[in-house]
Amino acid sequence: MNRRGRTLFYRARRPVVAIGVFVFAVTARAQIQVELKLPRLQYIAYEPIVAKLAITNLAGRDVDLRDGEGQPWFGFEITGREGQSIGRVAASKPEGTLRVPAGKTVTQKTNLTPLFPIHDFGTYRVRAHVYFADLNKFFYSQTKVFQVTDARPVWQKTVGIPEGSSGAGNTRTYSLLSNRFPDHTALYVRVEDKNSGVVYATYSLGRIIAFGEPQAELDRANQLHVLHCAAPRSWAYSLVGLNGELLRHSALMETKTRPRLRHAADGAVLVM
Repeated sequence: MNRRGRTLFYRARRPVVAIGVFVFAVTARAQIQVELKLPRLQYIAYEPIVAKLAITNLAGRDVDLRDGEGQPWFGFEITGREGQSIGRVAASKPEGTLRVPAGKTVTQKTNLTPLFPIHDFGTYRVRAHVYFADLNKFFYSQTKVFQVTDARPVWQKTVGIPEGSSGAGNTRTYSLLSNRFPDHTALYVRVEDKNSGVVYATYSLGRIIAFGEPQAELDRANQLHVLHCAAPRSWAYSLVGLNGELLRHSALMETKTRPRLRHAADGAVLVM
């Protein structure tokens, strides 16, 4: 073959090689698909932010996702408003092996709130990654955005922990807050120790309508009872413990009169 023929021959082969490399790269990237979902865009400080991770196996065989060489098989990357990386406040613990059958999707749910310092008001961006030890390769989800906002204080009371209870002698502060979303307003409860700065719980007690402020009463054990109007003629009752436990939650329908919280002679709180 003369020089001109060899030159044309090699030029003809180059696109084939490039296409082969491209197909291999696409195949490698597509072996595991990672999708991240957040329930909503807006949260209040210390509220649970539960990320749902959907992992789809496109490798054509069953895959075992496992930690390898000190690298957890999945994790999250969070950045703040200025683009600064936000590190974990809790060390990663070993995760068990997760088997994903070929062509199937499995899901994982993770509460980001106790893992990262994301309590300051502002906008955050989060991306999930999955480490595939067999290939020593990371697969990434798309980036999701969420906001941590302020909530309107409605009611607050600091109480002592009674004798005979765990933590007796310390104090707890109960707070009721309301947060307006685009389509509704929600009532929240927060339980914290303001002396130590520990927040034990922050969560929603459900929707509230502008029909008077919620009622809040403390029983003889300093547990918090809350009664609020969730919809026309519909009320919600909640009992919250000193460490933020939701001990009781029920719905009530209004008949002739509105329900009220009342103290009994023995210090118990009743819904009348």
